[in-house]
Amino acid sequence: MNLIYLTIIFPFLGFLLLSFSNGYYSDRISALIGVGSIGLSGIITVLVGYDFFLHNQTSYSQFLWNWIHVNKLNISVKLILDGLSLSMLSVVTGIGFLIHLFSSWYMQGKEGYSRFFAYTNLFIASMIILILADNLLLMFLGWECVGFCSYLLIGFYYNQLKNCQSALKAFIITRIGDIFLIVALIIVFNQMGTLDFSEISHLVISKFSNNDYIIHIITLLLLAGAIGKSAQLPLQTWLPDAMVGPTPVSALIHAATMVTAGVYLIARTYDLFLLTPEVLNLVSIIGAITLILASCSAIVQTDVKRILAYSTMSQIGYMFLALGLTAWKAAIFHLITHAFFKALLFLSAGSLITSCNHQQNIFKMGGLKKNLPFLYICFLIGGASLSSIPIITAGFYSKKNIIFTTLATNNITLMLICLFGTLLTSIYTFRMIFTIFHGKEKIKVQQNTSINHYIPLIVLLLLSTCIGALCVPPLDKVFPENNFNETGTWILEIISSILIFIGILIAAILHSNRYNMIINRITNSYLGNFIYVLWHKGWGFDLIYDKLFVKTYLLIASIIRPDPLNILLNYLGSLLCLINKGLLIIENGYLRWYILSLSMGMLAIIILIFMV
Repeated sequence: MNLIYLTIIFPFLGFLLLSFSNGYYSDRISALIGVGSIGLSGIITVLVGYDFFLHNQTSYSQFLWNWIHVNKLNISVKLILDGLSLSMLSVVTGIGFLIHLFSSWYMQGKEGYSRFFAYTNLFIASMIILILADNLLLMFLGWECVGFCSYLLIGFYYNQLKNCQSALKAFIITRIGDIFLIVALIIVFNQMGTLDFSEISHLVISKFSNNDYIIHIITLLLLAGAIGKSAQLPLQTWLPDAMVGPTPVSALIHAATMVTAGVYLIARTYDLFLLTPEVLNLVSIIGAITLILASCSAIVQTDVKRILAYSTMSQIGYMFLALGLTAWKAAIFHLITHAFFKALLFLSAGSLITSCNHQQNIFKMGGLKKNLPFLYICFLIGGASLSSIPIITAGFYSKKNIIFTTLATNNITLMLICLFGTLLTSIYTFRMIFTIFHGKEKIKVQQNTSINHYIPLIVLLLLSTCIGALCVPPLDKVFPENNFNETGTWILEIISSILIFIGILIAAILHSNRYNMIINRITNSYLGNFIYVLWHKGWGFDLIYDKLFVKTYLLIASIIRPDPLNILLNYLGSLLCLINKGLLIIENGYLRWYILSLSMGMLAIIILIFMV
């Protein structure tokens, strides 16, 4: 287990090699470095994991060096390996490697090939730092680097203004959550004198009680940080716009790295949240509302990547709901299975978009089942797992645990929301599949695939089935046991299964030409059109924020523009420009003028000497 630091070193070395190459490496060498570094990190993860189970899943810490030592502030670079960090590390390196392998095919021939792998290598290295950090400050370093890398990758095609704006939007909105997080770190250190997770875990019970307002403030601030990174209400607006980056980037953000960071943060600091049941209840409410709002928005989207983006928001909502109910294991298990089927869906979408000449509108596709049979199978399995079709998919086994927890804790309202979310998920998922692959052929496809294209999709396809459900995370020694009553589990499974198949039937009806007239009447009515626009625009959050914050900021800036200090600084700048023009007149190139200037300078010096 002492090799754990290499999981960070290899991707970081890959980033350095590709960054300093200045584009001189060929695409093959760039791919070898980019994919190989993540592959080596994955091999180390396997070796470390084997050693971890060999030592009976005992938590392991690796001290590297002292980072900061100022008075009482003593921060070390120290890595921790337990069941939680190993589970996350396996997802990041495993799924990350498959995405990198797929990217070596997908990005071929595109501008910035080596730059892409440099960014993604740094992205993976940053996420591993976040996961393995033994203290909150080191975790925050990885947290910030992940946000910076997402900015670089979302705006990868920087020639288009829209892409730059989307990258900036993601960067600013996630920074809002990051500010709350850094304030939480300051309060934690001020109250406990440490930022180490293990020391916080021991001190929290002795120093705080359930009614302590300080612990409520800390957990609320931590929750705000998690909301920003995991795109939950009300900081969720950046995620759909982040789809402008290359499709493998979307897979990386949604499946293996960024949006799961908020879930990991709450799970890692569960000791603090256990003392604040009110905040945990808020976590569940935020997750529940987000999963419904995102599911409704996904139903009316026309862009295949935006549909998948909204589905990610809803699935992270399920994880937040589980965390709020203290179902820590269920949340992390769903995080893992979600990584499998969401990576499959995004990579399949990337292959689909490439085959359709970069067309992303699902209504301009159609009848692709015959021409793209392999992608059809990938979408079917990935969509089935996303919809939690019973028995055969990984998503069924993880999501049923979350729905069961709502019943076991007597949260009937949350249980109904989960079941309704299941219905909506199957509707928008199979609406997308039916529209793309069934019906009349509307677009000609061109395929140019390789083994790098097929291997990741085949592996993810298998993991999205019930095979992936065998990847149960080793969390028994990380979280406290929840003794939930298992009565009524099979009834919930039957109800959720019925709702799933009802959703598929509704999706088939929406796709059928037979009911087009009825659907058009509904959507063309005033109320139907209003709901459609509202859902399509993400419930109007962008418009609200633009009017409330952006316009207000610009108004305040215009009001304070003529302030006295600003005028003084402008006059100072004008004076410097005037002096500059005068000096330029002196430098005219005439020798007689230079001699006269020197003589006048000497005369001035002599006069000053006599005056003194």
